[in-house]
Amino acid sequence: MTRGLFNKMLSFKIPIAKIAGLKLHSFDGNSAQISVKLGWLNQNPFKSMFWAVQGMAAEFSTGTLCIDKIQKSDHKFSMLVVGLEANFTKKAVGKIIFTCDQGKELDEILQKAIETGEGQTLKMRSIGKDEQNDQVAEFFFTWSFKVKK
Repeated sequence: MTRGLFNKMLSFKIPIAKIAGLKLHSFDGNSAQISVKLGWLNQNPFKSMFWAVQGMAAEFSTGTLCIDKIQKSDHKFSMLVVGLEANFTKKAVGKIIFTCDQGKELDEILQKAIETGEGQTLKMRSIGKDEQNDQVAEFFFTWSFKVKK
């Protein structure tokens, strides 16, 4: 996943994420980082980042890994978020970076889906940290994967 491909995906598939300010911070195939900076468009009345914007960035950190691994496989998958949990630990101000580093676990789940032909789920964690490296939020997205026939 490159920044160019990520920006293209936002522009054409999910423009609200581009409007909210999501950016691909880093990506290496096993870890994805999505950043978002507090601004007028994504703030809440308390002058911090709206929780849904944080959730969008967190989901993109997990989903970017999923999309990349599926595109590199020889199979077509259906994928869907089937569960969500979130914890907020500090007011989100400034630049927040959401990180998911479960690429290896994802490889195993996708391989299991291929081998069994059955749907599989994986609970993926994304941690949001501010510029002081303090955790502001933690999201868990349960993704469902099934090989298309």
